[in-house]
Amino acid sequence: MPRSPFNYGLKIQDMPQIDYAGKTDIGLKRTNNEDVLAINSESGYCLAADGMGGAAAGELASKIFAETAADLFPGNQLQTETDAIYHVQHIFFESNQRIIADGVINEHHKGMGCTAELLIFVKNLFVLGHVGDSRTYRWRNDALVQLTTDHTFVQQQVEEGVVHPENVRRHPLRHVIMRAVGLKEELLIDILKGRTLPGDLYLLCSDGLTDMVEDEQLEDILSDDSPLQQKTDALIDIAKNSGGKDNITVVIAAVT
Repeated sequence: MPRSPFNYGLKIQDMPQIDYAGKTDIGLKRTNNEDVLAINSESGYCLAADGMGGAAAGELASKIFAETAADLFPGNQLQTETDAIYHVQHIFFESNQRIIADGVINEHHKGMGCTAELLIFVKNLFVLGHVGDSRTYRWRNDALVQLTTDHTFVQQQVEEGVVHPENVRRHPLRHVIMRAVGLKEELLIDILKGRTLPGDLYLLCSDGLTDMVEDEQLEDILSDDSPLQQKTDALIDIAKNSGGKDNITVVIAAVT
């Protein structure tokens, strides 16, 4: 389990400039793309969602999550950490209800859901909401840290000492999700927060990237001096070159 890199009781100062880039790709094996990304620099947030449900319209679930964020965010940037936490909770809970309600109305949509990452910047802080096995990483001072913990059966087994972390990538049950948006009325959200520093890179991604790409490869791409969009393209390419077994979504936010 990643060490907690968060710092509380921070003094909020002026908002730094945040640059964004993102890309989603169907991959090499799927017939449709159930991933969705959204970037809104005016409101100061970005997100990545990975639909699940297949014939039960997983792509619709991830789309509902992105649309809910667009509906509930104000047109300008939030001003306090409290507001950011409220918006994370509100967006996840409202998305959860909308997905469930759609499944009630449309029987063939029942059982759809999505994993999701929602990152909000408030002045010199970030607030992150996380559900599922999509991930958020931070690159800072030449070190990559996984900020989120996967909500999977295998990760629970790792935390209980039953499965060794090195065996997770090859475990046959690695994709058994324990939490997702839209599956149950009660939704537990991980909310993480901390201070941003100039030079930080935040990487939001679906498991179509992390199943195919080793951490060392992520580090190589994030550490180079290429533009953000070139980094996202390189991450997509390396996942496809490694097999591209799933949809691949990458969002990078850079604190400048």
